[in-house]
Amino acid sequence: MTKADIVEFVYSRVGGISKKESAELVDTLIELVKSTLASGENIKITGFGNFVVKHKNQRKGINPRTKDPIILPERKVLKFKSSQILRDELNQKN
Repeated sequence: MTKADIVEFVYSRVGGISKKESAELVDTLIELVKSTLASGENIKITGFGNFVVKHKNQRKGINPRTKDPIILPERKVLKFKSSQILRDELNQKN
């Protein structure tokens, strides 16, 4: 599914708005999610899952090509944990 597919879905589901307004709505939601995660906050969507920002400390590593030791800088990583409701729906037998 692409962003354009999401815009089309919103347009077809929500009455009374144009495709341009649907695109703006989707863009606004994506920007909100990005800025919230960038600030280090987590996002919890009931029935869907949690987006959690984890902090990884600086650590030692090895360059696989030269086998030289290197220092990997600290960074943030994004993890997603699906809700039990979503997992049950995905694993539902038809």
